[in-house]
Amino acid sequence: MASERYDETTAHETGANERRLTFPVTDLDALRTLHAGDRLRLEGHVIGIRDATQIAIFDRGEMPRMDLTGAAVLHTAPNVRALGEGRYEKLCIGTTTSARMDRFTRGLMEQYGVRAIIGKGGLLADSLPVLQEFGGVYLAVTGGAAALETTQIEAIEEVEFEELMPECLWKFRVRDFGPLVVAMDSHGTSLYEAVTAKARDKLAELVARL
Repeated sequence: MASERYDETTAHETGANERRLTFPVTDLDALRTLHAGDRLRLEGHVIGIRDATQIAIFDRGEMPRMDLTGAAVLHTAPNVRALGEGRYEKLCIGTTTSARMDRFTRGLMEQYGVRAIIGKGGLLADSLPVLQEFGGVYLAVTGGAAALETTQIEAIEEVEFEELMPECLWKFRVRDFGPLVVAMDSHGTSLYEAVTAKARDKLAELVARL
């Protein structure tokens, strides 16, 4: 499907090496074409998820009604205004640190078909084999970009686990969402690991000079 790959006929350039991708993807292997360092903007839908939601799903066995197949999930607990009857208005939708939710990566991809995780700070190295197995990616958001993210979310279309407010399961309709960087890909590459390795090498070099 052209909408799920870097197809020049449907995904126009938005800057140097920056592409558009529509979620959810229907080809669950589509994101294997992505590589660490690629820049993306997203269209379609993104699913907001947080610690309490995933604890409910995986530790307590509370299955969501939303179809997460081919989804991109965003680590967030948004600030919203209730409009009544399960409807909410966005106020501020930022992104939280992902590492503490690392243990849910396999379940999201294997059991529910999620293919992209969006957050800050990266997942742990243990998640790289999971991304390789299922063709998933970790997309990094620039820290402090909550105001921009909020403008790129057009509407909150659905919400589950409202008793966990604000750590619910949210369905956001997005437009021009990003820029995001592929920080961990399905080929075993992590920008976080690369930076750490360079820092170690530099430190060893400096110590050797002493």
